[in-house]
Order: sequence, then C-alpha cells, then structure tokens
Amino acid sequence: MGNTRQYVPTELGTERIGRLLWQYAAPAITAMVATSAYNIVDSIFVGRGVGDVAISGMAVASPFMNLSAAFGAMVGVGASTVISVRLGQKKYETAQVTLGNTITLNLIIGVLLTAVCWPFLDDILRVFGASEATLPYARDYMRIILLGNVVSHSYFGLNAVLRSAGHPQAAMNCTFLTIAVNTLLDPLFIFVFRWGVAGAAFATILSQAMSLAVQLRLFSRKTELLHLRRGIYRLRADIVRQALVIGLSPFLMNTCACLVVLIINNRLKEYGGDMAIGAFGIANRVVFIFIMIVMGLNQGMQPIVGYNWGARQDDRVWRVLRLTICAATLVTVVCTLIGEIFPEAVIHAFGTGPELTHIAVRGYRIIVAAMPLVGAQMVIGHFFQSIGHAGKSIFQSLTRQLLFLIPLLVVLPPMWGLDGVWATMPISDTMSFFTSIGMLCWLIHKVKKK
Repeated sequence: MGNTRQYVPTELGTERIGRLLWQYAAPAITAMVATSAYNIVDSIFVGRGVGDVAISGMAVASPFMNLSAAFGAMVGVGASTVISVRLGQKKYETAQVTLGNTITLNLIIGVLLTAVCWPFLDDILRVFGASEATLPYARDYMRIILLGNVVSHSYFGLNAVLRSAGHPQAAMNCTFLTIAVNTLLDPLFIFVFRWGVAGAAFATILSQAMSLAVQLRLFSRKTELLHLRRGIYRLRADIVRQALVIGLSPFLMNTCACLVVLIINNRLKEYGGDMAIGAFGIANRVVFIFIMIVMGLNQGMQPIVGYNWGARQDDRVWRVLRLTICAATLVTVVCTLIGEIFPEAVIHAFGTGPELTHIAVRGYRIIVAAMPLVGAQMVIGHFFQSIGHAGKSIFQSLTRQLLFLIPLLVVLPPMWGLDGVWATMPISDTMSFFTSIGMLCWLIHKVKKK
C-alpha cells in the first residue's frame, strides 16, 4: 500500500461528498449485507439440516448472541469514532494509541463476558424464551459462541477501525473472507459431520478467526499511519473513557434491542408458542438485510462526518447527512415493498413447514409496514454518535426500544393477541421517527445560531 496511505484520510475534507460517501459506504454496505446473508445461510442450513425447532432455538439464542456483540460494538464503534475525529484534527499519536487500546479492551471484555455468562447459560436462555424443546439447540449454539467471544469482539472492533483509518476496501475484504469460510464450513459441519446447530456456531467463530488474523497482519505494517507497535496497548483513562462514552450509544441500542427481543420472544411464546418465536427469527433475519444496508451507509457516513466536524467544515457535514438520509429511505422503502408483495417466496427459502410458514408470512408483513421511516431515524441517531453527541444518540436509541416499544408490548398483545405483538414494531418505529426529526431540527437551529 505504501506511504501514500498516510494521506488518504485528508480526502475526507476535500473530495466530492457523493463520491466520498459511495467510496466509503459501498464496501461497508457490501460487507454488512454479506454478514447478514451468512446469518441467513446459517438459518437455511439449520432449517434444512436439523428442522423447524432448531430454527426456533437459534432465534432464542440470537438476542443473547447480539448482547455479547453489543460489548464489542461499544469498543469498536467508540474507538473508530475517536480515531476519525483525531485524524481530522491531525492528532495522529492519539489515534495510534486508540488502536492499541481497542485491542486491549476487546480482550478484557471478551474474557470477562464469557466467564460471567458460562455458569448461568441455561438460565439466561430460559429468560430469553427457551422452552424445553428449544433449550438444547440454543445451548449447543451459544456454548461455542461464548468460547469464541474474544475472537468475535476483536474481529468486529478492528474492522470498524480499518474503515476509520482509510481502509474501507480492506474491511470489506475481511468480511468477505468471513462469509466465504462460514458458507463453506456450514454444510461440512452440519450435513457431513452432523454437528447440528453447534456446527453453525463453529463455522461462525472459525471464519471470524481467519479474518482477524488478516486484520492483525494489515495493522502490523509499519508503513501504515496506524500500526501495531510497543507502547500503545496500555490503557489510557482519557481514551478509554471517550471511546466508551461514544460507544455507549450502540451498546445501549444493542442491549435495548436484546431486552426488547427477550420480551417479544416471551410474548410470542405466550400467544403463539415456539413456532411464533421461529417465525420472528426468520422475519427478523430477512428485515435485517435492509437494516444492514442502512448500517453500511452509516458506517460510510461516520468517518466523513467525524473528520469534517473535527475540521469545522459544517457545510460538508450537512450535505453528507442529507444524502445518507435519502439513500437510507430508498433502501427501507424497497424492504417494505418486498415484504408486502413477496413474503411467501422469501419465507419458503428457509425450508419451513406449513405452520411456521403461515405464522412467519403474517408477522413479516406487519413488521415491515413502517420500514420507510426507519432509515432516516437510524441515520440521524448515527449522525449524533459520529459528531460525539453520545447523549442524544443514546436517547434516540432508548425512545424506540424502551419508551415506545416496551409499553406497547404490555398493552397491545392482550388486546390483539399475536398480531398485537407484531404491531408494536411498526408503531414504535413511527413514533421514534418523529422524535428523531425533532431532535435533528433542534441541533441544526442551534448550530446555525452559533
């Protein structure tokens, strides 16, 4: 890559916004969609190789797995935001130390989380909605995921740092490697070795380990502006505090999402049984493809916003925000159209039986009803995070997950049954959208006034 790589971040303040957003977002979108795709591949292989109850078991394990990933996101997203802003301010030494602190934090948090959760795994899974039928599958899956916690945290954290350091293509390639290896190992472990859902978990961790090795090799090159060297791994209180405060927003977002899924799973279990939980797992995975596209747009936007906010180029900040909102809205409109017009074709791809298919199709249609509003809400929340306004980003996360969705989950299911559980999602999405728009208008007014 050569020494010229050291000057790549400066293009964030000079290149045309449209081209820059595409340059940074396209690899992230591709990587995020591919990541979502291999989660779907896991479910398809498990559904066809083990059965509908195994899909429900994975659906129970997914929020717990996401809760684990939330800790990695807290470090990775927070650190990458700090790095983007420091590069914009030309504080290269601080950015370098942030890289080392990212590695150390991920190791510490990954080990601690595994040690704390392992003895209580069955109890945790029951809280997340596991029944006697689905518990064995959820347990087999999560045991492997917990053992590979450090690998997963480090992989996702360094991928976020790669993008902020001016390597979006490398971050995308690492994700592609993960997906390719996972897709090859899934059928081998599930159908040939007959490891069931544990095989899917093994495939996930091994594929991430291979990509992590590539990331570490990239950061070992001394020609890079940010590279691994002695003296950067000792935790610095100021860097850790700032990274965790900024990363607290995605952490709370993911934690609240896990809490909400926990409540949803238990409501689904009450009003529709294990098959309803499996249906939600399938619909959620499909919708997540489009959510991941928006997240990819956000990841492409983040270094541009962070750099230009740090460099005080406000006009470029607002332009990239507008463009990202428009793109995200287009994506979520497509999500709704597919969900309303072709739900049966999508659900059948998982090899589901008649009962699971019927429940999943109806739930899928209701869930995507307000998706056109979700894109803008997600972009605005990530925008606040990218400029270091962690409190506002956290509040936006809490409005949808706690202030709106949980009360609706209490009120609507007793009135409408299973449909009431599905309906809580589009209603809370709509309420959260208008809250986000109000907060953004307030910020714009405040900045212009200054």
